[in-house]
Amino acid sequence: MDRAGVAALIAEIPDYPLPGVVFKDVTPISGDPAATNWVNTQIAKHFSESNLTRIVGVEARGFILGASLATHLDLGFVPIRKSGKLPRATFRADYELEYGADSIEIHQDALTNSDRVLIVDDVLATGGTACAAIDLIRECGATVVGIAVLLDLAFLGGSAKVAQHDPDADVYAVL
Repeated sequence: MDRAGVAALIAEIPDYPLPGVVFKDVTPISGDPAATNWVNTQIAKHFSESNLTRIVGVEARGFILGASLATHLDLGFVPIRKSGKLPRATFRADYELEYGADSIEIHQDALTNSDRVLIVDDVLATGGTACAAIDLIRECGATVVGIAVLLDLAFLGGSAKVAQHDPDADVYAVL
């Protein structure tokens, strides 16, 4: 598997979830073991000197990618979920999407000040979710080392927004 092979697995769905939006469905990548392994290897190489202690995945496709990467790196996995889904005390962050608003939460005891965290999600679009995830991880006292995504839609400005929000976070897009 290589970059072109992984990219070819992404399905484009026009006018979803709203007219004018072209949704990039990356879920076929997780159905292909060779593609998944290639993605995990690329991210692992990029962050090999980062002394990571935890992988944090953002609901929902970040769970698929993040849990797989955590296993690949032999690290623990921590979920960031949509509000109201976690059963214990949480921290919450509200944010804007390219087509609406939402909020996410993390368990207050999920991370410690000794954790060095990599945030994993599928697509970096406007950066709202990534910035909210950074805020939640900081609220737990942990350090954000970087953000790894399959696809960066740079024309929407998300990577620039994340760089402004946390200049020390290494934003890495596999594609």
